[in-house]
Amino acid sequence: MTSPHPAFDPRPLTDPVDGAAVRAFAAELRSRQTAGVSASTVIGIVAVAIATVVMVPVLVSVILSLASFGGSPATAAIPLVLIALLLAAVGVMIWLSVRNAQATRYRLHRFAQANGMSYEAKVADPPLPGMIFRLGRSRQSTDLIRGTRPRFVEFGNYQYTVQSGKNSTTYRWGYVAVKLDVPLPNIVLDAKGNNGFGSNLPASFQKAQRLSLEGDFDQHFTLYCPTSYERDALYLFTPDIMARFIDSAAQLDVEIVDDWLFLYTQRKVSTLDPATWAWLFGTVGALLTKVDQWSRWRDERLVSENAAAAASLAGPGPDRTLPFAPPVGVLTPPPGVASQGRRLKRGGTWWPIIVVIGFVAFWFLSRLH
Repeated sequence: MTSPHPAFDPRPLTDPVDGAAVRAFAAELRSRQTAGVSASTVIGIVAVAIATVVMVPVLVSVILSLASFGGSPATAAIPLVLIALLLAAVGVMIWLSVRNAQATRYRLHRFAQANGMSYEAKVADPPLPGMIFRLGRSRQSTDLIRGTRPRFVEFGNYQYTVQSGKNSTTYRWGYVAVKLDVPLPNIVLDAKGNNGFGSNLPASFQKAQRLSLEGDFDQHFTLYCPTSYERDALYLFTPDIMARFIDSAAQLDVEIVDDWLFLYTQRKVSTLDPATWAWLFGTVGALLTKVDQWSRWRDERLVSENAAAAASLAGPGPDRTLPFAPPVGVLTPPPGVASQGRRLKRGGTWWPIIVVIGFVAFWFLSRLH
């Protein structure tokens, strides 16, 4: 298969695992943790809370019944036996949940090893510049699979929580992060195949930044690039690269920001499903064979920025040219992006306004009748 890791081996995802090895790996992960609460601890806390909510009313009911009514000891013991059985079932569920979570992490660890990669169970507040990584609170990536050849690639599941009044919503994403050779303009490809009523992305962008490309690319993606960077986007997205994105990533949203390429999906990417990994490895491998040519891109706007900076350093005087600065016409831009191309301009969200207007119109019309 075409992938950044030619020895793709999915067997550790489904092979039977040794219980002792799973427990040893779980202990190793616990020893690495310096702060925070583990997933198994969270499961236990939730299960105990549920059991408490269920058990307390039952116990109160039993006590009141025994106090108010008579009955044989055997009859009175029936509710207590049922409660004991229910507590035992809760305990078994907790044990199974913890064991399954440990086995999943161990399988992903073995899968990473078999494919020349590494595994990390959790990273809190990952320092990535993509649009999903600076939203909400309780931000964390889990089940990260990382490779370094031919370039750094990270596969992970990500979640964050957004508070709205007394309510909170947790959003979950899967992502692939690819390290590029040079910083590039902030470009977003909003895949149309995974949209519902509008874009599924957590950010909106000003319509003036939309760029239409040739062929049927616009049928699969809406491309946004910073104003005045249209020619640069056309340089980066040549027909052969557009074809790769259509063939391999048409169900994935894409973001280029700084020196990173991100692929987003609202499903887990780090799973025990071999078909998902085959798809992801194939997609990344197909894209990497083309994005290597992006390393030659340079932002010509940096020439004028550097010339202006050099002139300011020269100080006052009739000749403001530094002795070590070549003429402006022969300056070669360094890798980087001018300030106006580093981030897309965000747009407003009209849906809340439309809902409010609709509610007011409905209320007003209902008052007329």
